[in-house]
Amino acid sequence: MKSYKLLLRIQYLLLATGLLAVSITGCCNAEENNEVCKELDIYGNLEFEMPRVKEATFPDYSVSILDFGAVSDGYTDNSKAFFDAIYAVAGKGGGKVIVPRGIFVTGPIVLKSNINLHVEEGAVIRFSRNFDDYPLVETSFEGLNTYRCMSPVYAKDVENIAFTGGGTFDGNGDAWRPVKRSKMTANQWNGLLKSGGVLSDDGSIWYPSAKSKAGDSRDNFNVTKFDTKEEYEAVRDFLRPVLVSVVNCKKVLFDGPTFQNSPAWNLHPLMSEDVIIRNLNVRNPWYSQNGDGLDLESCKNVLIYNNSFDVGDDAICIKSGKDKDGRDRGIPTQNVIIKNNVVYHGHGGFVVGSEMSGGVKNIHVSDCVFMGTDIGLRFKSTRGRGGVVENVYISNIDMIDIPAEPIRFNLFYGGMSPIPDDENKKVKKEDQPEIVPVSEETPSFKNVFMENITANGFGNAAFFMGLPEMNLKNVHLKNAVLRGNKGIAIVDAEGMLFENVKVVAEQGASLSIYNGKSIDINGFEFTKSDVEAISIMGTLTSEISINKKVGMEVKSVTKVDDTVNKDQLILR
Repeated sequence: MKSYKLLLRIQYLLLATGLLAVSITGCCNAEENNEVCKELDIYGNLEFEMPRVKEATFPDYSVSILDFGAVSDGYTDNSKAFFDAIYAVAGKGGGKVIVPRGIFVTGPIVLKSNINLHVEEGAVIRFSRNFDDYPLVETSFEGLNTYRCMSPVYAKDVENIAFTGGGTFDGNGDAWRPVKRSKMTANQWNGLLKSGGVLSDDGSIWYPSAKSKAGDSRDNFNVTKFDTKEEYEAVRDFLRPVLVSVVNCKKVLFDGPTFQNSPAWNLHPLMSEDVIIRNLNVRNPWYSQNGDGLDLESCKNVLIYNNSFDVGDDAICIKSGKDKDGRDRGIPTQNVIIKNNVVYHGHGGFVVGSEMSGGVKNIHVSDCVFMGTDIGLRFKSTRGRGGVVENVYISNIDMIDIPAEPIRFNLFYGGMSPIPDDENKKVKKEDQPEIVPVSEETPSFKNVFMENITANGFGNAAFFMGLPEMNLKNVHLKNAVLRGNKGIAIVDAEGMLFENVKVVAEQGASLSIYNGKSIDINGFEFTKSDVEAISIMGTLTSEISINKKVGMEVKSVTKVDDTVNKDQLILR
């Protein structure tokens, strides 16, 4: 058995480096080899051309941090031991820095090229609660150029690095994060108050320090803008770092560890190339503010597979910068394969945006399970972003107990939408948004293909909303069963194609179309039989074709608004 797995591993490495080009379909029949087969087939059924991702490799040389004076007592500062071990191995040309079983407290760990930081089973790297251990560095957070505290794990302008093993990186995020009272039980909140910190003026938010409270600003989400570094220093405690920051690096491997309890986002590869993220357990408390799992930003040639996420915000998120800062950077996220991941909690399972100003293209997502995420497949942007999202292929996704929508496209994220929805509860239907001219600030989402989707949720079965001046374009949904409190809503979309889609809606229309153009619904199945099973509205609506799969004619259960040109409808 071991020799067979070794043979398959060698075969995989040859394939990954391009030295072997053979078909591997059906290479494994035995159940015990399924995991290896999945790894080998990571490039299978790919809809676009992309190069094989280069995997980090290391010399056969290793040291233990114990050799450099590390102490695993859970409170001794081991910052020097990590620093000395990494520099010693780098000085030998690279290799493995081993963290053995035990609890090792440290400040930031800064990686150098050719270092594999290997955290053994039972090992915990616990990062310091002392904010002064984390100097301010220039970086990007939430897509904007800014200063933040240095990340607990930090790598910049290096190559051939890895984080491996079965141990744990713990960011001690509870020391950093503001907490909303509404997200805790009374006992939890009282315990938090006893730990110290300060409250917001209205008593609804706990901050770890007065500096943290002073930096809180709602003018640009969580990125406070100042003119000088000294001004940032005055609110240092508010500038929570991501747990792992990998900036402008090549050949980066994450394989095996648990990453948990991050101060802000958990994993943040930025402007990096040839990144492999596999076999990870990524965790944050459900109440953690900005507690994203993985934010892949302006990266190319990436594999993300066999991971587990249970986090407090979006789980697997694709980004490329925000507004002018993102457009000036101009680096899209592209050539990404995402397979065989499980998300237990998060605001979104797989997410694109809302910071996508540099563009997103060539993304494959398949064989994933989302259990209890607020939204399953989530696409979001807004006016001012700019950027183009295109060529996204999603298949074989199963979702259960989704509080909002299994599928959601919202190009009015944080703004005014033309119809009421869960994120814009105060917007009245008659309050039509102004149609603004198209410019470099106009985001565009197009060419998104979804197939074999099964989901149950408690909001809309699906929600597709573009902008009046830049419609959501060419989105296809094939072979889907979607259950929700409400049906599918389509707003300001063009060139949509549904094939063999079944909707089970508890109330309202099974399908609503508002200002849709060139919409082709073929083989539509729904459980409602009353006159409002399908609703069509909007003066801009044109070229709508709906073909019900079985049963009565579509026109007998369709309500068409008086503003719609009936000649533009084909209902059968």
